[in-house]
Amino acid sequence: MRGVIGAAMLCLAAAAGAQDRQPPYWASIASGEAMMRTGPARNYPGVWLYKRRDLPVRVIQTYPNWRKIVDPDGEQGWMLVTLLSSRRTAMVKPGAPRPVRVRPDSSAPTRYLAEAGVVGRIDHCNGRWCRIEIGKRKGHIAQSDLFGLDPNEQVE
Repeated sequence: MRGVIGAAMLCLAAAAGAQDRQPPYWASIASGEAMMRTGPARNYPGVWLYKRRDLPVRVIQTYPNWRKIVDPDGEQGWMLVTLLSSRRTAMVKPGAPRPVRVRPDSSAPTRYLAEAGVVGRIDHCNGRWCRIEIGKRKGHIAQSDLFGLDPNEQVE
């Protein structure tokens, strides 16, 4: 029971983090299903149903309990803030598979290749390289290969 309550508190804390910032900023989809709407209320039509937890989105505007977002394809719409998380994630940009390396260095050995569209959690970026976790696999990827970060952004 305590584990369920603890997990619920963590989810609320992550959603609260997505509420408090001034746009523009990066967030991610917190839920396995999240509806994008044409306006900031449930009575506006839904335009996209996202079924991809951790998908990075750019928050560009706020309205009480709603956030206007831009998805990786450039689509814009409104999403209920409780469906968003402050957890930093990134998606591999279109094109050839990108190397995920042992160290943040282009001469470091490749640990594995990440296909375009793969989403991972990031916990550190130095402006050139990000430490990324895709499933249970970790490594370093060039920041320029990712959607979900500003150019030269540093993430701690």
